[in-house]
Amino acid sequence: MDVLRRLFEQYFHFPAENAQPLQGQLGGSGRAIIRLTGGGKSAIGILHSVREENVAFVEFSRHFRRHGLPVPEIYAEDLGQSAYLEEDLGDLTLFEFLSAHREGAIIGPESVEAYGKVVARLPRFQVEAAGDLNYKVCYPRSSFDRQSIAWDLNYFKYYFLRLAGIPFNEQALEQDFSRLTKFLLAARHDYFLYRDFQSRNIMLRDDQPFFLDYQGGRRGALQYDIASLLYDGKADLPPDLRQQLLDAYLDHLAEFIALDRAAFMEHYYAYVYVRILQALGAYGFRGFYERKTHFLQSVPYALKNLRWLAAHVRLPIELPALLDALEAITTSEKLQNLAPAAAGLTVRIFSFSFHRTPPVDESGHGGGFVFDARSLPNPGREERFRSLTGKDAAVIDYLSHQEGVRQFLDHAESLVDASVVNYRQRGFSSLMVSFGCTGGQHRSVYLAEQLARHLHGTAGVQTVVRHIELESMGK
Repeated sequence: MDVLRRLFEQYFHFPAENAQPLQGQLGGSGRAIIRLTGGGKSAIGILHSVREENVAFVEFSRHFRRHGLPVPEIYAEDLGQSAYLEEDLGDLTLFEFLSAHREGAIIGPESVEAYGKVVARLPRFQVEAAGDLNYKVCYPRSSFDRQSIAWDLNYFKYYFLRLAGIPFNEQALEQDFSRLTKFLLAARHDYFLYRDFQSRNIMLRDDQPFFLDYQGGRRGALQYDIASLLYDGKADLPPDLRQQLLDAYLDHLAEFIALDRAAFMEHYYAYVYVRILQALGAYGFRGFYERKTHFLQSVPYALKNLRWLAAHVRLPIELPALLDALEAITTSEKLQNLAPAAAGLTVRIFSFSFHRTPPVDESGHGGGFVFDARSLPNPGREERFRSLTGKDAAVIDYLSHQEGVRQFLDHAESLVDASVVNYRQRGFSSLMVSFGCTGGQHRSVYLAEQLARHLHGTAGVQTVVRHIELESMGK
């Protein structure tokens, strides 16, 4: 954190007065993302131990900005300390905007317009800015080549098929993988492939899209990124809108290249499949293997897309073993039951002092969790923190760097995630979670706020946070 404060002061010539960790903004990326503010200025600080990814993001960002593309400005960097400071693009992702402007399958015109702006800009990344890009900094591969595809397909095989208990003939499946890879690489693949072009990596500011998380970019085919956006699982775009946006994308692409639409479409759905398989591998790794069960909530959306493909698309190559495995996936009752079934679940999160009685569940459900945080390091014992609360940046900074606190929070989040999935399947509408500590001012408040951030954006889940002791103190 100190290195980010130093970079902030060097760039803005003001000290950072506040440093607020943004938990979960980039999902499973492993980055620490911190918003720093001071002197009326704001910036996002990144701490990430994979130097190669940091180098790629910083260089790509500067390259894209030279081409006039809407990406964050890099303010300062200290890659030797695994840190850089970038422009603050706000908090509104395309996914959150879509969620706020839809009624089930009915997508509001505001969302359609936002997606239209996004697909209009994609060819500029892929073609216009690709010619003089330094592909030497790409990590872990400079192109979406045979090795890259093999990694994705094996990711799917071992972390999804195996862990979900789906039977398959490994030799036959490998033969299909070989045929699919050869077919994918037959498409022209000397454009920029953004790699993770999806709704959570696109920010909206002043009704305009800005783009993030392209550090995994490399050379590749045009079809991959538009497939990533249109078959983004939880976004759950209806088929007619996907086709409308694909047509709009191709119209814009034709402004940059001599486009053979038939040749593009010949390989398009194969790239749709490989992107969905890569996503399923990620859901399996995070959900089945790492036990972060909220990732599994995306699986039923991927199954829905696979069922649509099975009904409407015939690939020009034979992939019998793979298609058999996909049929087994889409008919698996176990996997389909990962879908949240309830219309909505409200998670009520409380902080309190053990000098008082723990909060009582007034929803009528009863149960839930009461976590005792008194074993954790107590900021209230230090003079500098006594007048502050778990919502203040200094306390957040202190607690977020305590290993015991991070472990405690990880375990609490895993337990709550599992209950969220189960409660939604069973049609429950309320779950109560309480954190208690000695004074109800620091640790319990911090943990309640962090859990609320963790659950923010989970489909069908609303959070309500109350700090009992702070309310009694008028804070």
